[in-house]
Amino acid sequence: MKKKLLLFAVAAFSTVVLLSWGVTGHRTIGKIAENHLSSEAKAAVKELLDSQTLADVATWADEARMTPEYKHTEPWHYINLPLGLTYSDFQKTVEGISKANVYSAMLKEEAILRDKNASKEQKAEALKFVVHFVGDLHQPMHISREEDKGGNTIQLNYEGKGANLHSVWDSKLIDHQGLSYEQMAGKYDHASAAQVKTWQSDPLIKWIWESYEISSKLYAEVDAMKSRAIDDSYYQEHIGIIEQRIDQAGIRLAGVLNEIFKNGLVTGAGVANGSAAIGGSAAPAPGTKPVVVDIHDAGKHLDENVRTCGSVAGYKVLGGMTLLNLGAAYPNQLLTVVLKDAAKGAYEGLEGQTICVTGKLIDYNGKSEIIVTDPKMIEKQ
Repeated sequence: MKKKLLLFAVAAFSTVVLLSWGVTGHRTIGKIAENHLSSEAKAAVKELLDSQTLADVATWADEARMTPEYKHTEPWHYINLPLGLTYSDFQKTVEGISKANVYSAMLKEEAILRDKNASKEQKAEALKFVVHFVGDLHQPMHISREEDKGGNTIQLNYEGKGANLHSVWDSKLIDHQGLSYEQMAGKYDHASAAQVKTWQSDPLIKWIWESYEISSKLYAEVDAMKSRAIDDSYYQEHIGIIEQRIDQAGIRLAGVLNEIFKNGLVTGAGVANGSAAIGGSAAPAPGTKPVVVDIHDAGKHLDENVRTCGSVAGYKVLGGMTLLNLGAAYPNQLLTVVLKDAAKGAYEGLEGQTICVTGKLIDYNGKSEIIVTDPKMIEKQ
């Protein structure tokens, strides 16, 4: 109870100036997403959040990071990048960053939502993070330069008051409209069926690239300014960008949740909302003898306890887990080995080596995957 009171007290003091997209923007994204959820996703969200909605929990991650328990999550809300990258270099840079950032955090929390062994409590927290991070990924100044702290040190004068480039894009342009999040959702949620399909099919890296392109443009505009005073004309020129980014974030958030919960909500305790589970637990049944399979045929043996071998073509450490790419480098890997719990650090010294892994094969976004929680499940050849 004391922890909850502390969280509330800190949040009440700090959310006005520290929330990306502001309270209104993030909740608008949650509301738009709710409008586009499938029946399965709606049931899963209700099971995880009880009486709360996606809009209600949209700012939880920002409030939580102000407490000692979640202080380590502060870097999870943005990513620092140099300007002038091509799309190819941008993708390589983002995927190669070892420090925690919004991209790696998004992948980590999505993985928890997909993990059939994760508890309801773990999934509920992961859902709150995902709702927020999708919003952060679409806020251009959260994909920006380290040297100016995402525009926080670039001083502007907006409507006669001191501001900075980051705060203008976090909340000031949104607040200028004077709308509630319900009103904003009603005004912004107008994507066509074709747009919904396109936006939801775009990969995560493209969402970030779009924000990077916009923030690059915003930096160039500031550099070209003769005066750092901006007025209503700036609002009129840029509010359309905000409207589209918030709409895209809501639509894409719904797409993520619809895909994750397409077979219902499955937790460590089993099927939580009555929907049929496909694949069951990621762990093999005790005593099940593994079937030896060629790594090229892994996709033919989903839901089976197997033993397969391949060369480690790379790895990526993501907070609570490490991903090993077997057979080829990401994104062309033949098998992903997810190292968790006691096995999380078992990647050391394996890059370029051939290993054999034993476990249950599951499907993750069309890729074969084995979740490893015990280092003994991996053998170096």
